[in-house]
Amino acid sequence: MIAPSLLSNLPATLVWEDDTLRILDQRRLPGETVVETVATAEAVWRAIHELRVRGAPAIGVAAAYGLCVAMQPYRDTAIDAFRDRLTERAAYLDSARPTAVNLGWGLKRMLSAAQRHNATTSLELYDALVAEARCIHEEDRLLCEQIGRHGLSLIKPNMGVLTHCNAGALATTGLGTATAPLYLAHHEGRPFRVYADETRPLLQGARLTAYELQVAGIDVTLITDGMAASMMSQGLIDLVIVGADRVAANGDFANKIGTLSLAIACKHFNVPFYVACPSSTLDLETPDGRSIVIEERGAAEVTSFGARPTAPTGIKVRNPAFDVTPHTLVTGYVTELGIVSEPYGQNLASMFGAHR
Repeated sequence: MIAPSLLSNLPATLVWEDDTLRILDQRRLPGETVVETVATAEAVWRAIHELRVRGAPAIGVAAAYGLCVAMQPYRDTAIDAFRDRLTERAAYLDSARPTAVNLGWGLKRMLSAAQRHNATTSLELYDALVAEARCIHEEDRLLCEQIGRHGLSLIKPNMGVLTHCNAGALATTGLGTATAPLYLAHHEGRPFRVYADETRPLLQGARLTAYELQVAGIDVTLITDGMAASMMSQGLIDLVIVGADRVAANGDFANKIGTLSLAIACKHFNVPFYVACPSSTLDLETPDGRSIVIEERGAAEVTSFGARPTAPTGIKVRNPAFDVTPHTLVTGYVTELGIVSEPYGQNLASMFGAHR
């Protein structure tokens, strides 16, 4: 794997070492690099809910290790009591955020591993959980690199690429999803430029994507969300590639709010619109985008910019964290097994049904 060399100047999203989970507090970037130890189930829940760790793949890995953290106080209990508590703690962690499917996916995989393991003691079962979490972590790194290799052909010399929110290394534990082809193209010396939407209201594009691409030495320009269509009209954008938090069986997908607007603009200006995601983000049990639960966050994120109030006191606010883009606006899905094209309902099921 070449990922470590490409990300050598970027802090790790999370680290598991000596039975301790440490996370990078992404709310503090780019101004501060703060790594926190999360030592209880409640601390893990808050870290996910408050976006200290965010990005669908990274949430899945954090949830897996978080369940290990949650079970540490019960390693000396009877095995049946340990298993009962495991189910309860997994349900608790799963309530931290509703939209990104990787949270529930990671926890279900941990519970499945526990069910398969013929442990005779709680300590033995705990060790099996840690081993499974490590496996999920390593797989995430590998999936990112595979997505990068399959998407590399999309990055042509001297093209302009637009991305939204942060589907980068900071949203995963590897090269990212939408950014993985960019990192590999840069590694090959291929010239191109990236435009990063700032991504209101929490500015993940400005604080995170622009930051990590700049650290990697990639030519990146920060723009406000409202500039994207205008940039397309000027011929500056040749490709849009975004991540996803949940992909329904028919190819509809949920991603950071503002993604739908980009997809509509791409359709109008005939700009290819790709979604990069691992199979862990696919939800083949959800038939279409209408069935995806959209997280609604607090008003303060919209009524202020940083610590400064920017709206009238008492104003009514809507703050959906995600929107749903219909599959008819998607050019293709870049996955670890290859690029998937229409018809998505058939091709996603064919490629990933048995694989998952």
